[in-house]
Amino acid sequence: MSLKLQIEGDIKKAMLAKNKDELRALRSIKSMILLAETEKGSGGELSSDAEMKLLQKAAKQRNDSLEVYREQGRDDLAEIEQSELEVINRYLPKQLSKEELTSEIGKIIANTGATNMKDMGKVMGIASKTLAGKADGKAISEIVKSQLS
Repeated sequence: MSLKLQIEGDIKKAMLAKNKDELRALRSIKSMILLAETEKGSGGELSSDAEMKLLQKAAKQRNDSLEVYREQGRDDLAEIEQSELEVINRYLPKQLSKEELTSEIGKIIANTGATNMKDMGKVMGIASKTLAGKADGKAISEIVKSQLS
């Protein structure tokens, strides 16, 4: 089942349950999907990879907003962002822990034969494709840097 159909079904459930917070998050996800589908050159249907990238983008936006609101002491807004982030995370694949991520990157480095920072681009290219959806690009980059230096 495509993400769009799953979201539409969950929107109906949230409406029946009168769950306003969940409904707001689901509608924002659906809006992002519809915008991506109607973009020039998209062809009308999104691949599962494109859907995952949209969800990751939405989660990253919520995380960034959450940090800003907490720094500014706006707990009311932070609470809203947190609830939306929880809804978005339900549709994302399970994120790797720091230990699992370090182990996976170690394997990639061993397979590519990378030995120093000059090989970082090669490692990052493979790691980004292999770990797409399972880890944040920033976390991948930090671990690759620490292992190659």
